[in-house]
This record gives sequence, C-alpha cells and structure tokens, in this order.
Amino acid sequence: MNATISAFANRSAEQPDEDVIRQVLDGNTAMFELLMRRYNERVYRAARAIVRDEQEAEDVMQQAYVNAFTHLRQFNGAARFSTWLTRIAVNESLARVRRRGRYETFDDELSNVEPFMSPNSPENPERQAFTGELRGLLEWAIDTLPDGMREVFVLREVEGLSTSETAESLDVSEDVVKTRLSRGRAALRRVLLERTGATAPEAFRFYRPRCDRVVAQVLARISGQCA
Repeated sequence: MNATISAFANRSAEQPDEDVIRQVLDGNTAMFELLMRRYNERVYRAARAIVRDEQEAEDVMQQAYVNAFTHLRQFNGAARFSTWLTRIAVNESLARVRRRGRYETFDDELSNVEPFMSPNSPENPERQAFTGELRGLLEWAIDTLPDGMREVFVLREVEGLSTSETAESLDVSEDVVKTRLSRGRAALRRVLLERTGATAPEAFRFYRPRCDRVVAQVLARISGQCA
C-alpha cells in the first residue's frame, strides 16, 4: 500500500492536472486517484468550513468527487481544475446545510461583526489553550464565524487560495472576499489569535489515514459506475 501511494505521489508531482484528466477520460479511471490525493485537503477544508462537521465533510467529499468524475467531460479548462472541483464541493455543502435550514448568509452591509457562538462552544477557550489544545481551539474559533465569512477565511487563510481563486470557488466577487476576509481576521483576532499565537494553516488538517479511506470509498463508487 505504501509503495503504491508513493508511486502515485511521484506521478502526481510530475503530471499537470490536464494530463491526468485526459488519461481518465481515455479510460484509465485509476488515475483519478491522483487528483483526489492532490486535492483532498483543500476539498475537505472547503466542505468542513460550510457544514462544520467532520463526518459530514467527508460525505460531501465523496459525493463531490463522484460528481466531478461523472461530469469530468464538462471540465473545459476555463478555470483551474482545483477551482472547478472546489466549487463542486462548495455547492454540495451549501445544498446540504440549506436543506436543513442551517445556513444564514453573512450580511455584507454589517459594519461590526462579532463571531457567532456555537451552542456547543467551550465556556472557557483560554483553558483549552493552556492545556495545549491550540489546534482544536483554533478550529472552534473559526467555526464561530458567520456563514459566508467562514468559508472565505478557510479558503484564503487556511488553504492559501488567492483572492481570485476564492471568489471563483464561492461564486462571489473579489471585493466580497476581501471584505469578509478582513472582518473575519478582526473577529478571530478578538477571540483567539492575539492571545494564543496559533497559526491558521494548522487547522483542519486531512492526514493520510483519512485520505486513504476517502480515496478507497470513492474509487469503489466509481468502479460501480464503470462496471
């Protein structure tokens, strides 16, 4: 298994997305694994930012990958594949939370924004920081941001997408991204960052065991479609 993963990783580093996609469309569906492993963490972070639940985020990932595979011929290269894929995950995530009435889009006309407190939020965040659970505390703090602002922050600050990539992935303007990011930073700074010194890129990591599980489940579903 490790040797297989290593081989895929080596090929992934060498081949552009477009080349991999061409091979998948030519019938080498196993190559789709390269794309999943390349973008698993980004897709997870985008989904997790919206649904705010780890297990549901993994469910979203699987469905997003299946949707992407099913409609792969529709990818025309107008945007980067990573952006196209992220947008599929965002749409799937939004559809789920909106069906349950769990999403209230952030009002960009608000001048002062305080983070929304989750009903399950710890009463004393400082206590978690002092016990060394900085990453968990940071993830909790990001979860308190309003819907709409939260996914902008995650894609820009956690995943490291550019303003234009974030705007395209979320189907909003670049000005909206800039405004929400600025306000999100300020909100988090008040709650956490200045007091803990935690770094955003450490949040919502998607490590290999989870990566392997999602890849295996998606490949099984794709195989069923191709049978």
